[in-house]
Amino acid sequence: MNEAALALLDSGEANRRILAKDEYRADFRRVEAASLKRKTCLASAEGKRIFARCFYSFQASMYFVSTLGRTKLPRESIEQIEQAVRAKLEVATRELNKAIDGAELLLKNNNIEVVATYDTVPLEVEIGITSALGRRYFELIHKLDQIMPLLQTLEIEEVVNEQQAERQRSNFKRIVLAMSSTARNFSMGVRRRMNEADAKKGEGDDKRSRPVPETVRQDEHATTEQRDYDTGTAAEPPQERTGPQDVSAPAARELALDGAVDATP
Repeated sequence: MNEAALALLDSGEANRRILAKDEYRADFRRVEAASLKRKTCLASAEGKRIFARCFYSFQASMYFVSTLGRTKLPRESIEQIEQAVRAKLEVATRELNKAIDGAELLLKNNNIEVVATYDTVPLEVEIGITSALGRRYFELIHKLDQIMPLLQTLEIEEVVNEQQAERQRSNFKRIVLAMSSTARNFSMGVRRRMNEADAKKGEGDDKRSRPVPETVRQDEHATTEQRDYDTGTAAEPPQERTGPQDVSAPAARELALDGAVDATP
């Protein structure tokens, strides 16, 4: 009797469920770069889900920083961000390599020659890598996928207990997830600085195109008259300028009559 008669095994439904989740779908519409095509081969549940959740999001964030950020921000600022991401990837890769070597050593010391395998269908899809940092992250995810069955084997063989295995599993996942969060935070910071640069540029254009108010020119004329009087070049102090006075109708008639009387011979 074969195993298929005792258990109903996965035939690809797990992969379809993972790829169908909308929250894993990254907005890649603004990425116009060419990509190097690679094919994934992920067997563990952790590797599959982190790949679906983070890989394209990481690449979109780094594309925004490296390509769009360079159009408005200083080149040195973008290079510092890229170097910081590269350094974090190197540290994460060293940690996972060290974990893989340690797990393999434990298997060898305990005479364990057979490693656990997965009964679900591996996730094999063609993807596009748009940058060197994206390639490094792609390789980091596959290292996570590599260590998961080793850790599962050590747990099954009771070389490590359940608590130790779960603690290490969570730590490895956090290392890979942190890279996507780092790229997203850098992308948000670059976007904010680009918006600030646009706002400052708009304020400068408004100031240059704004006309000088009339009151400023009048004040400058009044200041010139006062200066001439103070220095003795003008005989009389400057007269106070007031607007037109409101004259009522009776007063206007009276003024007109006075003018008529004065004009009579």
